[in-house]
Amino acid sequence: MPTPLTTNDLAVSIAGKRVCRGLNLAIERGQCWGILGRNGIGKTTLLHTLAGLHAPDAGAIHLEEQPLNHLPRRHIAQSIGVLFQHSEDPFPSTVLETALIGRHPYLKAWDWESEEDRTLARQALAAVRMDGMAFRQTGTLSGGERQRLAIATLLTQDPQLLLLDEPANHLDLHHQITLLDLLVRQTRERGKALLMIGHDLNLTARYCDHVLMLFGDGETMQGKLSQILTEENLTRLYGHPIQCFAVGGKRVFVPE
Repeated sequence: MPTPLTTNDLAVSIAGKRVCRGLNLAIERGQCWGILGRNGIGKTTLLHTLAGLHAPDAGAIHLEEQPLNHLPRRHIAQSIGVLFQHSEDPFPSTVLETALIGRHPYLKAWDWESEEDRTLARQALAAVRMDGMAFRQTGTLSGGERQRLAIATLLTQDPQLLLLDEPANHLDLHHQITLLDLLVRQTRERGKALLMIGHDLNLTARYCDHVLMLFGDGETMQGKLSQILTEENLTRLYGHPIQCFAVGGKRVFVPE
């Protein structure tokens, strides 16, 4: 099967600030990538560029070995699922109606969701433990519930590539673990690909197998997590001493 996402000599900037230059990525099926970097370094801008929502300065992005900028938006919407850092409710809607938005890329003009679509949405809500809230108004949800609903909408969409901007945002510890468990398990079992921005080094170490670091002024570092996630690299990345400890057979990262 074709590689979900590749970049060739990609250069990205925003407001005169260079995010990356000469970036060559190949995100394969079953892989989970983490993007790390300081606040304001351009992580979200890069994620939006990979989704086709922000134009690169140079280079190419390929989705399933096809140039992203040549593909119909409908195909991109079916193939790429984006979890934004913030979500809004421009119109009143129920939890189930919001989850069903994930099926819209598959509908023709003036079509309504089918019972099969509704079944997928209900299954997704159950997966994030919101099945008892299907008819609740989204305006009454807490920040954590909104995040779980956003993830349920992605599960309803069922894309091959997941681009997640801080998926643990607003979630308590229990839901961070259960939802990331779910997303990563589905990625690996179903041959999808996942790339997520995070600030928690230990969640990145727990769930990702590859890492992309953004240092600023376009400099990047990428590779297998076991090789890239080191005290030296992290200390340089964040400008603060980071120590690594072995706890229960796992690596744990702690700032000094």
